[in-house]
Amino acid sequence: MSINKMKFLVFLLMFISFGLITGCSSGDQTSTGDSNADSGSGGGKGKTTITFWHSMTDTSGDAVEEVIKEFEKQNPDIKVNASYIANQGEGQNEKLLTAIAGGNPPDVAYFDRFEVASWAAQGSLEKLTDLAESSGITQDKYYPFSWKEASYEGDLYAIPTTTDSRLLFYNKDQFEEVGLDPENPPSTIAELEEAAKKLTIKDGNRFKRIGFIPWYGQGWFYGWGWSFGGKFYDSSTQTATANNPKNVEALQWITDFAKEYGVEDIAGFTDSQGSGAMDPFLTGQLSMKIDGNFGVASIEKFKPDLNYGVAPMPTPTGDNFTTWSGGWSVVIPKGAKNKEAAWEFLKFFGGEEGQKIFSKISRDFSVIDSVNEELGYKDDPIFSQFIKILPESHARPVMTQGSLYWNELASAVEGATRGNGTPEEILTKVNEKVNSALKE
Repeated sequence: MSINKMKFLVFLLMFISFGLITGCSSGDQTSTGDSNADSGSGGGKGKTTITFWHSMTDTSGDAVEEVIKEFEKQNPDIKVNASYIANQGEGQNEKLLTAIAGGNPPDVAYFDRFEVASWAAQGSLEKLTDLAESSGITQDKYYPFSWKEASYEGDLYAIPTTTDSRLLFYNKDQFEEVGLDPENPPSTIAELEEAAKKLTIKDGNRFKRIGFIPWYGQGWFYGWGWSFGGKFYDSSTQTATANNPKNVEALQWITDFAKEYGVEDIAGFTDSQGSGAMDPFLTGQLSMKIDGNFGVASIEKFKPDLNYGVAPMPTPTGDNFTTWSGGWSVVIPKGAKNKEAAWEFLKFFGGEEGQKIFSKISRDFSVIDSVNEELGYKDDPIFSQFIKILPESHARPVMTQGSLYWNELASAVEGATRGNGTPEEILTKVNEKVNSALKE
């Protein structure tokens, strides 16, 4: 989508949603630029109230509350009014876009780093470069990929907070049941295929148990492309390279897998599955899956006695293991009323103290290596494997059409596995669409 088209959409949404936004802004989302006025909602005299939009729930929501509580304790002149705003991240930020266009944004937003570049390009985020420099905040404190994602064209637009990585989860008891070594998980694609075949139990068109599904859970195409040695973006030409030969090879493997096991039969299996306690990996109906470190919390909550292990995503050669990492950040939307107070909150949330509070409760990894070490993640037999691979991790391309690229790659897997073209044809079309959008 071109910037002009996006602006048109933003203003259209603004008029549609104006009544809702102004209605919300008169209550618990109100911010005031006068630090000497009564800011309402518990702000009190002499306090600046900043509004904070986030989409965190469950343990992550609890973690946000604890960060705010400690920040307010250390900064008694600032009150944080937090509001849950659903569906933020990966192209689902229409409400925030509308608020910015309408001149009534929150002071701080919890923001998917993946989208920082596209929002910075359209002028929707405040630059933080000078503020960071004056506060002594430098990139050497953070994992390199997280700082890169938080920046655009040499300027910083976000303070990174969390990160993750993805590994192969496997059921050790089921490995032992079919004669596989539970302490020697597959490291090559061939070994993965062999294990999947041994673990699968199928009755006609119905899977009683399936060994593995490449695209299930966190088996996004980015991960497989990189595991096969592919590349997705050429920063020198600023173009997408979805049809890189290694990416094509990865998608061909996924397509062949779908054909061997029956894509409709697999769809019937996955459509019948649930989440949480009904996750098929937890119920024993799926022997292996790709998931992130955040999946560990679900196992601890719903199936703490599950005998499982984790290992790097297999590669064709059984070496050069890699993964990919996403994560969140805190930003100041363009036009925020209380930039100074907002910056103080960003510094705390993204600093070591805020990160310790948040990560300890949410079980997310911090983007600061020393925090992960202090919280014991490096000593944990499971979490340490996720931390160990972070230096080899990739971040999704920093580009203005990141959401479009993500969606097109997801559609490419769907199309290829259902026979709607060859992997090379489909990925070439992805290139054409994304690169065309990048030029607009």
